[in-house]
Amino acid sequence: MSISKNQFKLITSLSQKKYRQKHQLFIAEGIKVVQELLNSSFEVETLFCTDDFSSDISESQIIRISEADLKKISNLKTPNKVLGIFKIPDKKPLVDSGLIIALDAINDPGNLGTIIRLCDWYGVDELICSKDTVDCYNQKVVQASMGSLTRISIRYVDLVEYLSETQNPTFIADMDGENVYKTSLPKQGVLIMGNEANGVSEEIKKLITHKISIPRFGKTQETESLNVATATAILLSEFKRNF
Repeated sequence: MSISKNQFKLITSLSQKKYRQKHQLFIAEGIKVVQELLNSSFEVETLFCTDDFSSDISESQIIRISEADLKKISNLKTPNKVLGIFKIPDKKPLVDSGLIIALDAINDPGNLGTIIRLCDWYGVDELICSKDTVDCYNQKVVQASMGSLTRISIRYVDLVEYLSETQNPTFIADMDGENVYKTSLPKQGVLIMGNEANGVSEEIKKLITHKISIPRFGKTQETESLNVATATAILLSEFKRNF
């Protein structure tokens, strides 16, 4: 079966946030990512797949296509048997407890996808994003999250408003902060990670209660900063180390 013009138009449109929001749909590609979504509470709309892809969902939701057609609709350099259109789930209530990660204007889809995976790995259930953080249903984010998107609650909020209201201790990474390896870290709190180029905004810095730093051990001390996802991994490891 070939892809209809309307189907092709829909798939193409979902590369843009405004159409994902309009249709409440997003795209996932590849066997691992699609299978993770199929095994979760996410609802599938349609699967476009080659004949050698098998799944337990109703055949009425499956459109069998050639590898050539899959390449036409795929954003991957090497398409992998299946492209799925999934429904964006309803928002869950925000649970303001435990360790929470908050992101301030993270722009790179790969960084957000990796941070979602880190939250999954370290057992962080809540990920809060500023409204100018990249959309978690961006296809590159979905791919980079490798299925962890199905297990993390992600909310987009007015971050200044949220931090003004939370009763939790709040942390940012700052070179002038206390050495994280010598700091007693709580089980509950909000760790805010900032924009790749500019870090945490000045407005948010005024609201935080603690600054922590990841010390440099290199001899020259010339490395300016760490990638935000790398820094998140180090800090999460320290927050979770004693629990």
